[in-house]
Amino acid sequence: MGRDQGKLTPAESPSPRSGLRRRASRFFARHPGARVGAQIGAPGGWLLVVYIGSLTALIVTALYRLADDPTGLVTKLDTTIGFANFDRLISEPVYRNVALRTLQAAATVTIIDAIIAFPVAFFMGKVATPRTRRALVVAVTLPLWAGYLVKGYAWRSLLDPGGGALKQVLGHTPGFGYASSILVLAYLWFPFMVIPLFSGFERLPTSLLEASTDLGAKAGRTMRSVVLPQIVPSLVAGSIFTFSLTLGDFYMNRIVGGTTEFIGNVVYRQFSVDLPFAAAYAVVPIVIMVGYLLAVRRTGALDEL
Repeated sequence: MGRDQGKLTPAESPSPRSGLRRRASRFFARHPGARVGAQIGAPGGWLLVVYIGSLTALIVTALYRLADDPTGLVTKLDTTIGFANFDRLISEPVYRNVALRTLQAAATVTIIDAIIAFPVAFFMGKVATPRTRRALVVAVTLPLWAGYLVKGYAWRSLLDPGGGALKQVLGHTPGFGYASSILVLAYLWFPFMVIPLFSGFERLPTSLLEASTDLGAKAGRTMRSVVLPQIVPSLVAGSIFTFSLTLGDFYMNRIVGGTTEFIGNVVYRQFSVDLPFAAAYAVVPIVIMVGYLLAVRRTGALDEL
């Protein structure tokens, strides 16, 4: 019996699995870089496959073209690499005009949202009581709880020139067109401008405002010299959301835009007709947004996202 006292029973002996876990723990403790790589490997790989992979496929497809078919009955890709689709985008005025119109709409929506959101966010962050602030945050984000299409068709019923709510109540409506698209898109993306601004105002020290007042600065001077420089990163962060969302939108413009076309509408229409050309046109918003992000990266706006 004495010889058996120091032995482990099968239930007490360490299993191969627990031993492997201990060895893995010791390895990761000695190699922190490997531990971080193991933690982010799966989501990083998923991002690489889904996002980078699809983006690469889009760019490669944009370099193809439809093969010439005298009968017009067969649709086949010519996988010879070339820039014919991009030459077409540049040479044909209609596509340039659509791109410029989309860019103008994105800038207009961003400016409208910034003008309206700035005082709202300032009140939320610096004036309102905590209880009122919470209520305003809920009120601002409440439209995000409704579906995108639900809001679109609700606006369509309001703007309908044939008997919509605005026509019945006010006797006038802008109808369906470019102005209606701007109005609805500004409404849709308004929360994406308010929330970054609200966060920026909340972090702004109240002592700076008090010091400016004590030094004799009026409200306008305080806003220009103290508040605005501190809040620029948050303002630019909000503009990234509103600008990019407007630039890539297409369905809301179909609902309330009438015959007005944006880049997304052309891509949607060309998808089943000329896939390489649709892919080439879809690259345009990507290039614009990359340029915009490179232009604003030094403002610190990317840290606010």
